[in-house]
Amino acid sequence: MSYWAIVLAGGSGTRFWPLSTSDNPKQFLPLAGDRPLLVNAVDRLQPLIPPERTLIVSAARYADATRRMLPDLPPENVLGEPRPASTGPALAWGTWAVQQRDPDATILSTHADWWVGDAGAFRDAAKTALESAARHDRLITVGIVPMRPDVSYGYIVPGEPLDTHVRIVQRFQEKPRAEEADRLIRSGALWNSGLFAWTVTRFFAETQAHAPEIAKGLPALEESVAGFFETVTPIAIDVSHFERSQRVGVVAGNFPWDDVGKWSALARVRPVDDEGNVLVGDAHQHDASGCVVWSDGDPIVIDGVEDLVVVRANGVTLVTSRERASHLKTLIEALPDRLRNPGSSRSS
Repeated sequence: MSYWAIVLAGGSGTRFWPLSTSDNPKQFLPLAGDRPLLVNAVDRLQPLIPPERTLIVSAARYADATRRMLPDLPPENVLGEPRPASTGPALAWGTWAVQQRDPDATILSTHADWWVGDAGAFRDAAKTALESAARHDRLITVGIVPMRPDVSYGYIVPGEPLDTHVRIVQRFQEKPRAEEADRLIRSGALWNSGLFAWTVTRFFAETQAHAPEIAKGLPALEESVAGFFETVTPIAIDVSHFERSQRVGVVAGNFPWDDVGKWSALARVRPVDDEGNVLVGDAHQHDASGCVVWSDGDPIVIDGVEDLVVVRANGVTLVTSRERASHLKTLIEALPDRLRNPGSSRSS
């Protein structure tokens, strides 16, 4: 039995506008260091899962750029979705593509836009999940040991043990309030990261049993990927499989992890100065604290301010509070078209 990986890389990352745009999405950006998040995601899988057994599922428009960014990956391992349909159909297609090459495979599903602070511990947890998926014939999720009572994450409540490493999932709880998140953590709950493992056989058995939104499209895959995506109903894998199935286990992942979901997250994944500022590029501060400042070329100077996000990228300057920076999608929808994708408008 061999291990394969499917890396989900289809998001546009509007929460990092104006640096991220529809032409240059979040996974292509060096948000957590010197290299793109996508490159880090593929590299941290090795040597557990090599490039030849790693598939990338991305939007069709990003397929060529993804291949250029990952030259060690066989070109056919980049799958371009003809339309977005959430993670359930994307992972069904990826699992089907693995099945065509290796029907006995066990698959790890991960995301392209995470930060992981300990790649070795990540691989240890991933290997345990893969082994557990095969041994117990279950869908396995890796729950991250929480570092804080974060209300932006879902939580997993573990139940009875299956062995020393994996437990039955008692229930999932979506984005609780702060008091409830603290109570869940004290009771042993884990963050629902979206790091999953399954065998090809178990995945499709659970698809047929619990995911009619996806199952109805599977026959079309034999003829046409486009036909599959035209037939399925968009649905997240968390809902279609993990919340509905009775064959779900959880492995604890004890490594630093962040989904890098908004500008303020950079203070958790990048170095900060003595005042808690993140300064990237030609960025400077005086008597400022708790700010995130990113420049792609032009100098930025902040003075006497707190808790701001200031970004200069693609010819656009954004100034907002760290709190409001999590609502950039609303802002972008209110902007004129020429500002929504600034990199494209400058180059046209």
